[in-house]
Amino acid sequence: MSKLILDATVLRKLLEFKQPVEVCDQGGHVVGHFFPRLDPADWDLEPEISEAEIERRSRSNEPTYTTAEVLAHLEKL
Repeated sequence: MSKLILDATVLRKLLEFKQPVEVCDQGGHVVGHFFPRLDPADWDLEPEISEAEIERRSRSNEPTYTTAEVLAHLEKL
């Protein structure tokens, strides 16, 4: 694979992105795509549900469904 060394200005701009970016020339024509290297430390990967809620649900008598059952139900809609 070839390498392209970026000047500080372009590098600084690209490092601001956390999502893929279209790289365009001055005319707006796409010349490529930039996919930033993701650092898991930049993301909040904690569940949005508390331990107490997980415990409450595990003791609940509410019905539960497998993934297959949910998908089968959605297919009927």
